[in-house]
Amino acid sequence: MRLIASALVALALPPFSASITPLPGTLQAQLVTGGDWHAACPVEPSRLRLLSVQVWGFDHNPYRGQLVVNAKVAPQLATIFRRLYALRFPIRNLTLASNYGTHHQRQAPDVSGAFECRQAVPSPCTGATGNGHWSMHAYGEAIDLNPDENPYVGCGMTRNHKALSYMRRSDIRPGMITPAVVRVFAAAGWGWGGSWNGSTKDYMHFSTTGH
Repeated sequence: MRLIASALVALALPPFSASITPLPGTLQAQLVTGGDWHAACPVEPSRLRLLSVQVWGFDHNPYRGQLVVNAKVAPQLATIFRRLYALRFPIRNLTLASNYGTHHQRQAPDVSGAFECRQAVPSPCTGATGNGHWSMHAYGEAIDLNPDENPYVGCGMTRNHKALSYMRRSDIRPGMITPAVVRVFAAAGWGWGGSWNGSTKDYMHFSTTGH
């Protein structure tokens, strides 16, 4: 019985925790310096929040993930991440330094993130860099998870060469979006880019509108 109890303790996850705070001044400055926020953006910094959550890493250890999101969806996302943590869904890199740090840091591999004031990314079919419409990321109402394991695909192509082997979605590997993960977001009313009609899929992408 003692051995069984010890094994259960070893398998238990550390308690989940989350916090929602206004953006610190230093982070607001980083967003401006890095071009992630500018005066034409559809949401003001005062409507954004810093969400800090416990996440499960690829090394099978928890770490503190942080992301910038719209204030109105921050509580929803805290619940979503609590459920992802309970699933032990691994997220490789959910850090502010990789999303909003120096140019060198922004080249970090497999970075998950949320707010970024940019246009929606067009299909690789077109070769364009924007489509004239704000991405849901520009509103802080979208998240990309593990882009290497969950690529953006159009016309059977992806711009991320590291993700080529993950275009075969039936071969489930750690970090890939599974039906259980989709259900977690769907329970909060969020849609998944992997369910888009047609040949273009954004497997990493979840948003409040599904776009």
